[in-house]
Amino acid sequence: MIEQYWSYVVILVAGWLATDIWRWLGVLAGNRLREGSEALNWVKAVATSLVMAVTAKLVVFPTGSLEATPLWLRMLAACAGFVAFLALGQRVLVGVVVSLSILALGLFVFPMG
Repeated sequence: MIEQYWSYVVILVAGWLATDIWRWLGVLAGNRLREGSEALNWVKAVATSLVMAVTAKLVVFPTGSLEATPLWLRMLAACAGFVAFLALGQRVLVGVVVSLSILALGLFVFPMG
């Protein structure tokens, strides 16, 4: 009976070890960093650049149903969301709502297919 579930156990344990250990090491290292330290600034810069790289990939090379939308509409929605984010107090929710609203409005005015 246990033999048929052994592969699932291995996947769960290996997946947990591969991610959780790094999270704990990050917490331990992060507790030792000062708020304005260069190391923390570097970590923030790397994290921000990774998020922006994923966002740019989704805008320029989308998959799924977003792939059917025109590039100009995706670019317009992303730029308008970023401007709204900056202009209205750097609130992430504002940027997301503005971007999605423009994308939805564009798809309503210029339907796909």
